[in-house]
Amino acid sequence: MDGTIRADIKPGMEVLIVLKKDQRSGILTRGIVKDLLTSAPKHHRGIKVRLDDGQIGRVQQILTYVE
Repeated sequence: MDGTIRADIKPGMEVLIVLKKDQRSGILTRGIVKDLLTSAPKHHRGIKVRLDDGQIGRVQQILTYVE
């Protein structure tokens, strides 16, 4: 699942995000979602989230799904 729809992403999910500094290279960072920062229901580049470790980026892929 990609990370463009806000309703698909919940705190506690494991995701791959792209950090701002890695947008050109496309390097992905793995982590657990702590907060959702995008308020729009959809975003074409991915929903912006904060991970448990404090890093902020846009979700590129959802690895685990939490109900």
